[in-house]
This record gives sequence, structure tokens and C-alpha cells, in this order.
Amino acid sequence: MPISPRCVQVIVTEDVARALDVAARRWPAACRGELLARLAVERAEEISRARERRAHQVVQLLDQLDGALPPQVLADLEDWDQ
Repeated sequence: MPISPRCVQVIVTEDVARALDVAARRWPAACRGELLARLAVERAEEISRARERRAHQVVQLLDQLDGALPPQVLADLEDWDQ
């Protein structure tokens, strides 16, 4: 049986209102609910990309530190994000 989408309630604070205004300029035909959904998805994608960039930077740093630190320290650092 398919699961129907869930609804959430959001209190429109001043910050949320500003975000909706910005989103409305980008997606003028969208209703407020769609604007909130698009903002959430877009921000989640940004967070995911930033996390991937950070993980890549950590791997590069670990490669640079290879041989400079005891192996157990590097092993502990490799597990930092898990």
C-alpha cells in the first residue's frame, strides 16, 4: 500500500517569511507550501554537497599526514564522520 505524503505545520516567523519572500522571487508560480518544500530540498542538497566536500578535504589531509602520525591516530581520524 502506498504511503501518502505527510503534512507538517510551520509557524511563519519573520525569518520564515523572509525565506518565503526570497523563494517566491525564484519560483513565482509556487504556492507557499511548495516554496517551503523547494527550500527544504534545496538546502538539504547544499548540506549534502558541503558534507561531501568536507569529507574529501579530510581524505586529502589524511593522505598528506600519512607517515607523519602513528597509524592508530590516522585510523581514528578516518572514522570521524561515521
